[in-house]
Amino acid sequence: MADYHEPPEELGQETRDISRAIKSLREELEAIDWYHQRVMVTGNDSLKKIMAHNRDEEIEHACMAIEWLRRNMPGWDEELRDNLFKEGPIHEHGHDEEEDDESAEKPGDVDLNIGKLS
Repeated sequence: MADYHEPPEELGQETRDISRAIKSLREELEAIDWYHQRVMVTGNDSLKKIMAHNRDEEIEHACMAIEWLRRNMPGWDEELRDNLFKEGPIHEHGHDEEEDDESAEKPGDVDLNIGKLS
């Protein structure tokens, strides 16, 4: 596979399988995008239904690849559990509240290292 950034012979079978899954996921997402664009612009109702069906099958395939990665690659399970099927603003998912409290800057706390302005 040309997508390896390290010599393939130095990579274990598990790493090569993970790479295959990620490449497949990319391809499924690309197919979803293509079908979705076609669905949005076609004026033929019959063709629109066929392409929507195809798009939805690609979504199923992408989800299956994500599930395989969740089960087989470190980090996926925790991140998916922290970020999926939650209420509220998406950008706040997965953050540790203590981490947010400690790192939150308050007005006046930022030192720009330019000296006193007044």
